[in-house]
Amino acid sequence: MAYIFAVGDIHGCIDPMNRLLARIEAYTSTGTVVFLGDYIDRGPDSSAVLDRLMAGPPTDFSWICLMGNHEDMMCGAYDGRSDRDMWLNNGGLETEMSFGGKVPAEYLDWAARLPLIHVDTHRIFVHAGVLPLFPLDKQSPRDLLWHRFPPDEAGDYWNRHVVHGHTPSKSNPVTIGNRTNVDAACVFGGKLVCAVFDDAIAGAPIDFIEVAATGDA
Repeated sequence: MAYIFAVGDIHGCIDPMNRLLARIEAYTSTGTVVFLGDYIDRGPDSSAVLDRLMAGPPTDFSWICLMGNHEDMMCGAYDGRSDRDMWLNNGGLETEMSFGGKVPAEYLDWAARLPLIHVDTHRIFVHAGVLPLFPLDKQSPRDLLWHRFPPDEAGDYWNRHVVHGHTPSKSNPVTIGNRTNVDAACVFGGKLVCAVFDDAIAGAPIDFIEVAATGDA
């Protein structure tokens, strides 16, 4: 059995991230971890989260890091594509403080190269969402990074299961039909969550791993 783990929004919460990764490594000795973006902003330790991701996985694991809208805002604030104040007011100030000032170029370069979507035989991994009205290969970057699904939407999604974050709720994770939201509002005092999939089996997650934002749970 090959496992795939889809990790929700981290937002600078390094302690829950480390505890979740330890739980994943206790779950299996090998597998693929897909991080769904929003590693930075709002939380206190964005620099440490990026350091951990950029260091790469332990032996026998593979990691796929997707871009979230907060990584895009950060890169845009530095390269002039978007408004710097908008980023700072949405958690960017905490990110810069975690670096002791400006974000170093190597972190911006890493974030700017992150893919927006990962698709395998049975699943679509994306930060925010997709629009079924358009073909999968015609989705816009804005929709992949910013779309919010209506709470009860349960589409076909090209015969694949959509796994996303971006829309936080302490009641997550939740699976609605052919879609799972794993953003359980860790930075707002909720949980950090990953969905567990058997790579060979279509459909919903076979399990979830959850850690509390604070404490050892």
